[in-house]
Amino acid sequence: MKTKGKKKDKVNIVTLGCAKNLVDSEVLLTQLRGNKINTTHESAGDDSNIVIINTCGFIESAKQESIDTILQYAEAKAEGKVDRLYVTGCLSQRYRDDLKTELPGVDAWFGTMELPLLLKKFNANYKHELLGERITTTAKHYAYLKIAEGCDRPCSFCAIPLMRGKHVSKPIEELVRETESLVRNGTREVLLIAQDSTYYGLDIYGKRKLAELLDRLADIEGLEWLRLHYAFPTGFPEDILDVMANRPNICKYLDIPLQHGSSRMLEIMRRGTTREKTESLLGRIRNKIPDIAIRTTLIAGHPGETEEDFREMIDFVEQSRFERLGIFTYSHEENTHSYTLGDTVPEELKEERANLVMELQESISEDMNNDKVGKTYKVLIDRLESGNFIGRTEHDSPEVDNEVIIDANSNHLRIGNFSNIKITHSTAFDLYGRTA
Repeated sequence: MKTKGKKKDKVNIVTLGCAKNLVDSEVLLTQLRGNKINTTHESAGDDSNIVIINTCGFIESAKQESIDTILQYAEAKAEGKVDRLYVTGCLSQRYRDDLKTELPGVDAWFGTMELPLLLKKFNANYKHELLGERITTTAKHYAYLKIAEGCDRPCSFCAIPLMRGKHVSKPIEELVRETESLVRNGTREVLLIAQDSTYYGLDIYGKRKLAELLDRLADIEGLEWLRLHYAFPTGFPEDILDVMANRPNICKYLDIPLQHGSSRMLEIMRRGTTREKTESLLGRIRNKIPDIAIRTTLIAGHPGETEEDFREMIDFVEQSRFERLGIFTYSHEENTHSYTLGDTVPEELKEERANLVMELQESISEDMNNDKVGKTYKVLIDRLESGNFIGRTEHDSPEVDNEVIIDANSNHLRIGNFSNIKITHSTAFDLYGRTA
């Protein structure tokens, strides 16, 4: 049992969920350390007497992981290994009233926009002078940049607006300062993220400003890669394509979640588009940037999805030949429009459909990777693992996309540096190479 008061507090921040949550944890880490509070992120040790869990509440599996993590640390608190336990993030924002009763071991719950209240638990003040400064927890050479918070889209299945509120863009000057700070501290790749990046600027400038933001960020000396995530297809600001095509440090990569390939399902999902409009947009994107890698995500088993709708999605994937693709099974989320439709597709069928899509995508990815054999690519080296250097091309984002594997015994590389790598062979989701 710990004896309180004999040593100073040490805080451990545990992050669950997406990169947007990770940025929030990094801001919290920066603020706590700025207030001279000993703070770590995802500490491997058990020497922290205060734990803050930044939760995810996006889909059922993420909610369960968050609850399991809270229970784990609540048990540690009951055993005297932890003195205080705080919970923040999306799950807390959405369900705290219920969770307070069910999980009494938590000392306090905070929503997604309540950082100042959380800091008060440490007698700490929100330091405005740290605005734009951020201690990153990723590998030093890449960092995420959140350009906006919240979402105004009416997608039927999505609970994000319930947890994150309406869309709020960060001013361009603030994002430029933050990126400059990241680059000064060794960041070479910046990944732009938001719930909906293509809506950027509408709320504060009266028009979409993503193209201008990309241009301004691409001007920053020392920034070698700039990568765009989470572009909504409806109202897509096509002026960004000229910027992406003309600026060599903007990755030829676009993450554009499309959710389905059936026009009927897209209408039920309230996506504001059709398959035909989507295919036309994809054609224009590829025409403007022929070597672009397009990543998308889909949903299997949304309420009302028939076998015919699913076959349309399969056909859509087969015709579109996405370079990167992921698929979720539908999660029935309370207080969304889809929740009123009933969870009509059995779980086993959702899983079966998702697996069929991924089998098709595996075949497409294998063909595309085979075409890369013998070619040379600029690769950013992320880490050393099991005797191999692991890196990525500009067509790949960390953790979700393909990786380039290089034998460390015969290739002398440095983590965080770029190297020209010749691809020698491939699998469906990995490339293997050597220094060119």
